Amino acid sequence: MIHQTAHRQKQALRYTLVYAVLIVLAAAFLFPIIWSTLNSFKPPSEAMAVPPTYLPTTFSLDNYIKLTTYGRGGIFRHVFNSAFVSVLTVLGTIVLSTLGGYGFARFSFPGKGVLFIMVLSTLMIPFQSILIPLFVMLAAVDLHNNLFGLVLVYITFQLPFGIFLMRTTFMTIPREIEESALLDGCTSLSVLYRMLLRLVMPGIVTVAIYAFINSWNEFIAALIFMTDQSNFTLPIFLTTVRSGQYGQVDWGALQAGVVISIIPSLVIFLVLQRYYMSGLMGGAVKS
Repeated sequence: MIHQTAHRQKQALRYTLVYAVLIVLAAAFLFPIIWSTLNSFKPPSEAMAVPPTYLPTTFSLDNYIKLTTYGRGGIFRHVFNSAFVSVLTVLGTIVLSTLGGYGFARFSFPGKGVLFIMVLSTLMIPFQSILIPLFVMLAAVDLHNNLFGLVLVYITFQLPFGIFLMRTTFMTIPREIEESALLDGCTSLSVLYRMLLRLVMPGIVTVAIYAFINSWNEFIAALIFMTDQSNFTLPIFLTTVRSGQYGQVDWGALQAGVVISIIPSLVIFLVLQRYYMSGLMGGAVKS
C-alpha cells in the first residue's frame, strides 16, 4: 500500500513537471501573438508610446482602417495577391506531388532510385542560392514581375518535400487494393482518382498545409521577383507600412497587419489539424 502511494506521488509529480514545462512553452509561443493583437487595438499614439503600455487604455480600430490606405489598393490588394499565389501554389503542389509520389511508390523504371535521391537532394540546397538563376530564367520569359511566375517558383520549392511525403503515404497502402481494381479493368490513373485519393487524403492535406503556410509567409523570393508595388504580397506590403519623418515605423498599423497575416494560416491549421497529424504519422508505419 505504501509502495503504491509512493508510486502515485512520483507519477503525479512527473505529470506536474511535464504540464508545467508545456505551459511555459505554450506561453512563450503565444506571447508574441497576444502582444501583437493587443498593440493592434491600441490608438496609434499609444501603440508608439515609449515606454510601451501592456494593455490598451481604449480599444480602437484605427490601425486596421489605416491599412486600407497604404500602398496601391491598400491591404486588400496585397491580401488578394498572397491568397492568389498561395492557392495556386497549393493546387499545383498537390497535383504534382500526388502524381510524383504515386509514380515513385508504385512503378518501376530505370534510374528510379537515383532520380528519387536527386529529388530529395534538392532539400539540402538553400533556396536563396538559386534565386538569381531563377530570376534570370523568369526574366527571359517575362515572368519576373508576375504573380504566376512567383507561383511557379513556390511550387518548385515545395515539390521535393511533397513528393517525399506522398511517396511515403502511398507505400502505407496495401498493393492488394490497387491490384484488385486493375484486374477489374481500371487504369492506373482511374485507380488513383477513384480509390487511392481518399486513402491518402491525410498526406494531401499535410502537403497542402505546408505549401500554403510557406507560400503565404515567404518573403525573400517575393521581394526579389516582384518589382511592381501593386504585385507585392502581404509580407512585402508589411515592410512598407511606414509613416512620419525619417521612416518612423507605424507600430500600430504594422501589428494590425501581422494579426491579419496570422489569421488564414491559423484557421487552416485548426480546421485541418486532424488530417495533418494523420499525415505526419503515416510514414511511421511503413517506409
